[in-house]
Amino acid sequence: MSLAESIPKKLQTNIDNIIDNVSPNPWLTDAEKISYTDKIKVLLKQKDAVVIAHYYVDDELQALAEETGGYVSDSLDMANFGAQHEAKTLVVCGVRFMGETAKILSPEKTVLMPTLDAECSLDLGCPIDEFSRFCDEHPDREVVVYANTSVEVKARADWIVTSSNAIQIIENLMSQGKKIIWGPDRHLGQYIKNKTGADMILWQGHCVVHDEFKLHELEQLMEKHPDAEVLVHPESPEAVIAKADFVGSTKQIIAAGKASPADTLIIATDHGLFYKMSQVVPEKRLIPAPTGGKSASCKSCAHCPWMAMNTLGNLYETLRDMNNTIEVDEQIRQQALKPLNRMIDFSFQQGILTAGDA
Repeated sequence: MSLAESIPKKLQTNIDNIIDNVSPNPWLTDAEKISYTDKIKVLLKQKDAVVIAHYYVDDELQALAEETGGYVSDSLDMANFGAQHEAKTLVVCGVRFMGETAKILSPEKTVLMPTLDAECSLDLGCPIDEFSRFCDEHPDREVVVYANTSVEVKARADWIVTSSNAIQIIENLMSQGKKIIWGPDRHLGQYIKNKTGADMILWQGHCVVHDEFKLHELEQLMEKHPDAEVLVHPESPEAVIAKADFVGSTKQIIAAGKASPADTLIIATDHGLFYKMSQVVPEKRLIPAPTGGKSASCKSCAHCPWMAMNTLGNLYETLRDMNNTIEVDEQIRQQALKPLNRMIDFSFQQGILTAGDA
């Protein structure tokens, strides 16, 4: 068994244990939500702060970001928005690597998160020491890592990508005759490999949410809704991707849903995306792709347990006390900034990012 296979398998048991021990958020009444929201709005002005939220956090946080001049998007847009916004404090509602990415791009700003315990299974499943050894075993290959990684792993990379731009970046490297080390998501890596034909060695990490989508149950759902279109995130298993009418990032799924002539959409990604999807296509029926059923052993049930750790309550406390600050070693930040800027520059050149995204 190769290092790329053995390390993630050992780590998966630890990740499963971490998920089992994630505490559910306290349920808030509507009155409590209104109270927290009002207090947060006051603090945002006092602290010269802006809320940047990922599509996968709970609805009330996405709504708060929209109402206060913040931003809701995927990880690439989040980082770009934070770097260009004039606020001195960025409050990143998401998981740790998103806060780190904001700090890499905006070292002069204070970057806060509602909780520093919000992790990512892809990040946890790709520790820097093991991944660096894996890279050292293949010195002739370009190291390309998904944005869902620690700042240390980013610093080890030649390129950073997101699901929005990964195929274009890999195709660009192929045109230069490059062979690739890919980490950490094996499903996204395999999807890119199938699409491009690139020579890629894959680290065997996976997202605990997307890995749970089930082919058998999806096929049954498709039989019940034969006119539905299936929209799938490429972190999903290969067999699920094969059933898709469209495969793409969160932002791309929203655009595809809007463009689709279908009245019903089956969506295989985190259920947090349904907040924005419902705004964009209010006339359409949105059905989550199945994670449960006869072949399932559901850990997340299509909602990231770490994304769910972001709440109005801990966001308020973070702003009030100005704690849960993201700090990044300056030398590592400088190293990680190179591939991150390379990705952003490429994305602007290719029109994947535009000035209107910021």
